[in-house]
Amino acid sequence: MEQLTVAQIRDLLRQADEERFCVLERSLAADTRKGVRQAVSAARSRLDAQAAEAARLDGLYELQAQLMEQAGAQAALGLDEVGRGPLAGPLAVGAVVLPLDARIEGLDDSKRLAEEDRVRIAAQVKASAMAWTVQYASVEQIDTMGIATALRDAFSRAIRAIEEQGIRPGVILLDGNPMSLDAREVNVVKGDARVAAIAAASVIAKVDRDALMDKMDARYPGYGFAQHKGYGTSAHCDAIRQYGLSPLHRRSFCGAFAQETLF
Repeated sequence: MEQLTVAQIRDLLRQADEERFCVLERSLAADTRKGVRQAVSAARSRLDAQAAEAARLDGLYELQAQLMEQAGAQAALGLDEVGRGPLAGPLAVGAVVLPLDARIEGLDDSKRLAEEDRVRIAAQVKASAMAWTVQYASVEQIDTMGIATALRDAFSRAIRAIEEQGIRPGVILLDGNPMSLDAREVNVVKGDARVAAIAAASVIAKVDRDALMDKMDARYPGYGFAQHKGYGTSAHCDAIRQYGLSPLHRRSFCGAFAQETLF
């Protein structure tokens, strides 16, 4: 290997899988060139990160498989909501029946993903799922019913929408606290980061709601909905003070803003 340049060795290491890396590492053990040592270290770090990601992804599917086995279920429905806390816009509930063999690289809690990764993964989820839906609790529902009741209603509609697609899941997996929606319900703390179907539900709900808020940005300019998606950022609060409340704002969440709507 000494006849190879550092650049050539670096290229070999960048392309190496675990098996090939072990061979190269042994061959380069006596090479004291600083660039070679750095390249070996970088390759080791890359492979360790890939192994950790593969183990994390395996864990998402393994826990789902365990929960399905415990329930004697052939299909599991994952549910998760997005948009519980914003000052504006609807709440979205994602529901996904994700087969255990539908391995989606990078799948994770939507909050942990970059926007471009969420969009890619959401498309893969929709293409791979046995059934999926996104149901909304409107601003009017949130203000009239309260956020908790509106959330329960959206979850219930999501379950019905999945079953109307011809799938009756044997277990319904929810992130967070019990909601007592259905006898099949199993709650998983931090489930959106631990169970594949719940993570998938969080991703499609986030992507669909973000796309809706982007459209609302054009309908109600000046508030910056495309940037903050309705959450109470300082820029959003400043815009409310300047323009008042739009029809998209949750009045029950905006009691601190006395100015009436300009719409």
